[in-house]
Amino acid sequence: MEFSFKEIFTAFMVLFAVIDIIGNIPIIIDLRKKVGHIQSEKASIIAGFIMIAFLFLGQSLLSLIGIDVNSFAVAGSFVLFFIALEMILGITLYKDDDGDAITASVFPLAFPLIAGPGSLTTLLSLRAEFSLENIIVAVLLNVLLIYIVLKTSSKIERLIGKNGINIIRKVFGVILLAIAIKLFAANIKELF
Repeated sequence: MEFSFKEIFTAFMVLFAVIDIIGNIPIIIDLRKKVGHIQSEKASIIAGFIMIAFLFLGQSLLSLIGIDVNSFAVAGSFVLFFIALEMILGITLYKDDDGDAITASVFPLAFPLIAGPGSLTTLLSLRAEFSLENIIVAVLLNVLLIYIVLKTSSKIERLIGKNGINIIRKVFGVILLAIAIKLFAANIKELF
């Protein structure tokens, strides 16, 4: 086991930007209004479980269908690029159908809002560059932060305000855009 603070911090920041739990506070508050109560613990644990399971099984699934990690990382860089554009420009490229929020803690909160296509793609992309134990620590730190944000989302919204949330979202969008370009550049070389 080789823990690296730099790798943990970078993986944490990438996942934090992709999951965008601060930017999702308005969605979380809207879900709370619709269903009354969201189980923060349940949503956090399930999202963490999905991400860690995909971290271990995702590569095997890719091998099973004949895709290497570098190809997946390049594809993931495109996903991150478009998520970053959504965050920066305030547009919606990916539209998710809203269903009945019967079990809002699991669906749509834990999956696909927190552990969705962007974060799962990011995990495999990170695995191409970072040590597994560092990524796991980054996931666990994000799950802890997600839990705290879910528990205090109403207070955070009052404290930061709508404009503050929009500014944070745009800043993390720019960071995510730079990470997507770096991920693309690092893995495209391996394919040729």
